[in-house]
Amino acid sequence: MELLGLGVLGVLGGALTTVAGLGGGMMLVVVLSLLHDPRYALAVTAPALLVSNGHRAWMFRRSLDARVALAFAIGLVPGALAGGVVLPALPTWALQGLLVTMTALALARARGLWSWKPDPRAMAPIGLGIGAVAATTGGAALLVGPVLMSAGLRGERFVATVALAGVSLHAGRVAGYAISGLVGMHIAPQIAVLLAGLLVGNVVGKRTRRSFPDGVETKVELGALVVCTTLAVVGLAR
Repeated sequence: MELLGLGVLGVLGGALTTVAGLGGGMMLVVVLSLLHDPRYALAVTAPALLVSNGHRAWMFRRSLDARVALAFAIGLVPGALAGGVVLPALPTWALQGLLVTMTALALARARGLWSWKPDPRAMAPIGLGIGAVAATTGGAALLVGPVLMSAGLRGERFVATVALAGVSLHAGRVAGYAISGLVGMHIAPQIAVLLAGLLVGNVVGKRTRRSFPDGVETKVELGALVVCTTLAVVGLAR
């Protein structure tokens, strides 16, 4: 039953990220943190999201801005690696608190209540910090999105480049989690089922995306963030 649920979550997460450009990974981490614990959620999602982002980058490869993604990756990989290594030392309550904070900020940004306009010329050092934060909370979408938007990316160009940046980020996370013992064969079935769902969701999302009228992607992202924030608060209160 658990594996079936992971497959369904994967389809939803893949479709959400492909339609809105971001948000699916955060949704997965929040829901799995509520059902299990943050460490399990981060460890299971990282390998699946690594491959899923690579698949999405390939689907939108004609719109990819590889130069921007590479500049960003220079900081993302070591930052995520460092965050993944220190993750086991953080108490569960601190991880839950960070998760609530990140999802609440994501909702506030989507509602226009908070904004961040980073300098696109400083992508490598910005990526270093984002990698570390994402490895401990899974909230990469909140921070990666504004950086790439500040570089002028929109539409499918944004979706494709976010996906390639996600490959770098999750590669660093997986390496860090492997070093700290969080990722291993003991969760291989869960990772495989989640990945299968994500790949199906990517295809569904691509087909759905182009049929939406303007503005629907933003509403989808906003609705997902409201749900994520609510679930994150429930998880912290348990």
